[in-house]
Amino acid sequence: MTGERIGALVEDSPRKPLIGLTGRRFRMGLIEGAHPGYGERLTDSFFTDFASRITRAGGVPVMLPYDSEPTDLCKWLSGVVITGGQDVHPSYWGGDESVVQDIAPESDPNVHDPHRDEFETAMVRAALDAGLPLLGVCRGLQVLNVTLGGTLVPDLPTDGIRHLMETGPLSDGDADHEVRFDPGTLAHSVFGDRLRTNSWHHQAVDTCGRDLVVTGRTADGVAEAVELPGADALGVQWHPEWMETPDGALEWVVRAASAHVHPRDEARDRVG
Repeated sequence: MTGERIGALVEDSPRKPLIGLTGRRFRMGLIEGAHPGYGERLTDSFFTDFASRITRAGGVPVMLPYDSEPTDLCKWLSGVVITGGQDVHPSYWGGDESVVQDIAPESDPNVHDPHRDEFETAMVRAALDAGLPLLGVCRGLQVLNVTLGGTLVPDLPTDGIRHLMETGPLSDGDADHEVRFDPGTLAHSVFGDRLRTNSWHHQAVDTCGRDLVVTGRTADGVAEAVELPGADALGVQWHPEWMETPDGALEWVVRAASAHVHPRDEARDRVG
């Protein structure tokens, strides 16, 4: 096939939205079976469920390392997903810093990671400034909230609806974990009146950040969905990447990001 023909095929193929995914950083030595020579080297990761579901929804997933400059990333990305993980450091929302463990996050991915907090809060600001569709998942919802000046409940009660599940990851959640959404909101347009969801969190939104509103709650009043009216910014407290029945969140961010696909660079795309 000639270079001209290949170039024509490239030009005719519609571009898919590039969706950035945040993740964790840890030492290779934590991976069972890894070569000991790699023990102190660091690796970045995200759950591949995000990548597979974004791909099926028509997007192109890409990992966002902490070393990247968020403003530069947003010149290329069409959408952003802030994923789940460890608690946000309490210094970001006025919480009790005495609970912070003096352990390097690279040695224990479950402890607070200030480097991740710094990158993800900057990523939220950059995405909002650029007008890019933004989805916050579990911790990501909380990152969105604290970035805008909100606070968190440090520990939810354990005697009511169970928000920290003990079952395996692929689940639609316990029968009593039903989220109801406010009519006329972005969340309602994506999820409908109500949705049974999985749940792996012990913290939640307390006071909302600037202009952020709660648009979905469980029966105990816990905030399960937040959004910025007038913007493509949505946070969900559950894990859409692990729902047995897709809830529509990842499909939404890909669909919204399709309006932000960057134009082709003819010089870069030219073949032959």
